[in-house]
Parts: sequence; C-alpha cells; structure tokens
Amino acid sequence: MGKGLFLCLLIYFQPIDPELFGKNECLFRTLLSFQEGNMPEKKSPKVVMDSDGIERCLTRIAYEILEKNKGVHNLVLVGIRTGGIYLAERLQKKISAIENTKIPLGILDITLYRDDITKTSKKAPLGKTKIPFDLEDKKVILVDDVLFTGRTIRAAMDALIDFGRPKMIQLAVLIDRGHRELPIRADYVGKNLPSSLWEAVSVNLLEKNGKDEVLIEEET
Repeated sequence: MGKGLFLCLLIYFQPIDPELFGKNECLFRTLLSFQEGNMPEKKSPKVVMDSDGIERCLTRIAYEILEKNKGVHNLVLVGIRTGGIYLAERLQKKISAIENTKIPLGILDITLYRDDITKTSKKAPLGKTKIPFDLEDKKVILVDDVLFTGRTIRAAMDALIDFGRPKMIQLAVLIDRGHRELPIRADYVGKNLPSSLWEAVSVNLLEKNGKDEVLIEEET
C-alpha cells in the first residue's frame, strides 16, 4: 500500500486530535471536514475583466499596432482558432475605423502542428485554415486570446511559415498568464494576469459564449 493511501485511510478512520496541529487551525478544519465527508466547496470563478475592460484593451492594442508598424502598409491579421479569430476580427474593425482602410484577415488552425498531437488521447477537432493572401514580405499580427506556455504560438508560427515567408511576425494576446515553457513573448498584451498552474483562465467572448468576460478559477 502506498504511503499516501495509507495516510488518507488513517486520517479517515482515526479520531483527529486538535493538539497535534498546534496553531494550524486551517489544516485541522480541512482534515476534519474530510473525515466528516464535507470537503470545502470549490470557489466560484472570479471575473478579472469585463466587457468594457476587453474593449479598452483591444482599442489600446489597435493603436499600439499602428504606432509600432507606422500605419497599415503590408500589415495583415491572422487569428488563431478559435478565440483568436474573434479578437482578430474586432482588431480589424478597430484598425480599419482608425485608418479608414480595411486590412486583410486570415484564420489559422494549428491542430496538425501541435507538439502533443501523438501523445494525447483526446483528439482536437480539425478546423479550417483560411489565409486568402500572400504572406511574402507581410507584417503578420498573430492574434490569440491567452498566452500560456508558448507552445500554441510555436505551432502557429510553424504553420504560418508553410504558407510563405513573412517579413515579420508579431504577437497580440488579450491575456498573458505567464508560465512560459518556450522563449516566446507577446508584442501586444491586453492584461498580464499572474496565475497558478492549478488555476484555469477562460476568455468568454460574445461571438462564441454570448458574453464578454475573462475568468480565473481553480481547475477541477
């Protein structure tokens, strides 16, 4: 029998003496709840950005893109499926309204470029990639909702290179939650959100979820 299982059984069946825990009342109450079958309930998701906050971030990112690239010459947007698509569409509208000209927009599916495609038992559905323009010498703004380990962006850049040789690739994300596993950073960030590895960050968008908000919650 493993030590962890033995300890769990011991805690479950043996009376708990409060004096053993000294000042650690929180640990005592948690173990007592476990023994009584009343574990603390999971905390509700916390809203860290609302609809107005998302719009303000996207407006700022749109201006930052124009400032850094000195306008829209040879500028294209590519949204990573799925959340990145809706954000790229909104950025396209904002930039077009500012510059009075519509910039090209593409959609990128990175399923076949994932580095865990042969390891995971849960197969992600294959979506369509639609890039109706030549990438040669273009300044590509890659758009995604959350930047985490960097592996999604690595896959996206590999996919883009198969379509041509851009002049440069820049990255715009709504949320950067840290915990990078690859040397990748965003050029444009809506919000830096410190998080733990056991927390989940979700971006809900009106086009997909019926409401604009960013949530952080404990993973189940």
